[in-house]
Amino acid sequence: MPENQVPWTNVEHYLANRLATSYRLSDAAAPLISYEVEDGKRLCLYVELGPRESAAHPSHEQVRVEEIRHRGLRMARLSTSVPGVERDFHDLLNSVADRMLVHGRPFDRALVETLEAWESLLRRRRGLDPRERTGLLGELAALGSVAGRLGWAEAVRCWHGPHREEHDFALPDLDVEVKTTTGEEPRHTVHGLGQLTPTGSRPLWLVSLGLTRAGSGGTTLTEYVEEVRARIGDEAPESSSLFERALRRTGWVEDRHDDERWRMRRAALALLVTPSFPRLGTDNLPPQVRQRVHDVRYEIDLSGLVAPQDVPAPLSAIRLP
Repeated sequence: MPENQVPWTNVEHYLANRLATSYRLSDAAAPLISYEVEDGKRLCLYVELGPRESAAHPSHEQVRVEEIRHRGLRMARLSTSVPGVERDFHDLLNSVADRMLVHGRPFDRALVETLEAWESLLRRRRGLDPRERTGLLGELAALGSVAGRLGWAEAVRCWHGPHREEHDFALPDLDVEVKTTTGEEPRHTVHGLGQLTPTGSRPLWLVSLGLTRAGSGGTTLTEYVEEVRARIGDEAPESSSLFERALRRTGWVEDRHDDERWRMRRAALALLVTPSFPRLGTDNLPPQVRQRVHDVRYEIDLSGLVAPQDVPAPLSAIRLP
């Protein structure tokens, strides 16, 4: 990696341990350009402004530029308020710095060029956003656990998440919804009244997974996709095409650069959805309300809940390498 760029593995270490750090990217005699991890969670690029230079004003509300005093200097601070995009924003900061330090662009032009390049790329091929990527990692972990009991052919057949079915898995005698978070608490967003509504008399289980950045250990989504692909190829080759179709339907992009490593923050939590479960559903709202509510998005907090002792065997071994 060029000397004027910060390796993601370094940044990931500070984020995982909630530590702050600063990297000077410009030469000591040049105007200051600094990459910083603030409060162990916010990524910023600081650029010293010239006497007549003003901070850029990007047209994207997700990208924030502020003119501030920092280390006694008049500087522009480039940051984002969008949570969960640290890996991608890290690349953007490195790209802006590279255009300034290697190609001699002023800050405002370097930022505009970088944003335009990213827009062009995203218009061609979107891929998965950070939350979708961790969500897919969680579903693949559940897929591996189901396969451990039912075999890979049956597990792939039961994986309905990519096909936008109501629940992520339809096992022979129960349904499963998988929720994955990178937050410290087991809080999950529920989309729609049907997502946590049992289908007929079939039991519905919610599996809560918590992931955290793993530094040099753990696994990347790309590595885990390859591992699952290899297991299916070895043990159920007739299901490989079905798996590949499901994978494509998730929005998975095969050749996207991926070095973000993950491990389990806590053991998977499997809970039976009962009448007392914290949820909104088509079966527990008054009819006059249900008829007029067409779109629901809410957050549930599973802190303090304990899995029952009779967790179904296909859900008992959900883990990452």
